[in-house]
Amino acid sequence: MKLIALSAFTDNYIWLWRQDDQAVVVDPGDAAPVLAALSRLNLQLAAILVTHHHADHTGGVEILQHQFAAPVYTSASEDWGQDDHRLAGGDSFALLGQTVQVIDVPGHTSGHIAFYLSEAQPAPVVFCGDTLFSGGCGRIFEGTPAQMLHSLKTLSALPENTQICCAHEYTLSNLRFATAVEPDNTDLQAYSSHCQQLRTKGKPTLPARLGSELRINPFLRSHQASIRHSVTRHAGLSESAQHDEVAVFAALRQWKNDFR
Repeated sequence: MKLIALSAFTDNYIWLWRQDDQAVVVDPGDAAPVLAALSRLNLQLAAILVTHHHADHTGGVEILQHQFAAPVYTSASEDWGQDDHRLAGGDSFALLGQTVQVIDVPGHTSGHIAFYLSEAQPAPVVFCGDTLFSGGCGRIFEGTPAQMLHSLKTLSALPENTQICCAHEYTLSNLRFATAVEPDNTDLQAYSSHCQQLRTKGKPTLPARLGSELRINPFLRSHQASIRHSVTRHAGLSESAQHDEVAVFAALRQWKNDFR
């Protein structure tokens, strides 16, 4: 399989998963870049995957579905007008020679799901929408900090070579925040330099690798003493809150919300 990141809006990525002359598109907020890529590459759209209901992930679905009669796979608990295949964590289905596993990852939205391809070559792939970003995680709009923390732990348990296909090019801003939280993290320093070079060349920083994220992403590391101490110092957490992983994670997410 081949992964192609299609730029949309200001900083979105619409993922195109190509297999021979067929393609699957993930979170098509805008139909135009998808139609252009399908035409340029002479591909037929086989399916549409949607991780959550926000318009910048669903805005192009109706046009694409109408033109290609492509089935839509989406969350069973989010009703935004499409109901071809409504899925929940633990479900799986076959698509373009791959088994796609559905993972519940609420937090950003209450019904957010991810699509995991464990047998993809050359490495497993997870389409995680706005739950996990390189160096960061999504804002908590409909869920709770406890839900988001659990969702990130679920994704963290995937194999370390998993390719993280998230839906926004937020990496550099996320890494600036991560550096404020954990300034002595040498893995983070090296990764930041690498991503800066990619963006200078006009290249995406994605997909990221889970193994790298486990070393540099503060939202996957909120259990680490270095993160806990930094958050405690910033937020003035009480003694009891310092040892409450959800409280530390919530304060870390609020710090990111306010970070400039």
